Amino acid sequence: MSTVLRPMTADDVAEVMALEHELFPDDAWTEGMLRDELAQPDRHYLVARDDGGRIVGYAGLRAVPPEGDVQTMAVAPDRWGRGIGRTLLSALLDEARRRGISAVFLEVRSDNPRAQDLYRRFGFTEIGVRPGYYVGADAVVMRRLEPVEEER
Repeated sequence: MSTVLRPMTADDVAEVMALEHELFPDDAWTEGMLRDELAQPDRHYLVARDDGGRIVGYAGLRAVPPEGDVQTMAVAPDRWGRGIGRTLLSALLDEARRRGISAVFLEVRSDNPRAQDLYRRFGFTEIGVRPGYYVGADAVVMRRLEPVEEER
């Protein structure tokens, strides 16, 4: 199956929220939070759709030059390991470069080594920890300072 990225729209919110609640039951964003994010001009949100039209991933960037933040990124569990996260992150970083961002930050659960590994492959390094940021886990704060090609 192939995956196509496109900008997230208000019509995607219900399906994205279903995936959000499946993946992050204790820390899920509210629908209002997501709609507010989509309304901000300094945000860039994407969805990944499979051949059947199902949303299998999503990601968002906050871009206020010279800094940006990966606001969220998620991939449906049945699609893990198929490059969707890599594709979403690449697209966010391309957009960050286009918007003049020289430092991208993110928080990732301390108990999510799979995501941490992806971010490291894209040149993110750990710069701190936020204790208790998530329900049941700390947040590892990561930063990427310059455009770095993913290691293959």
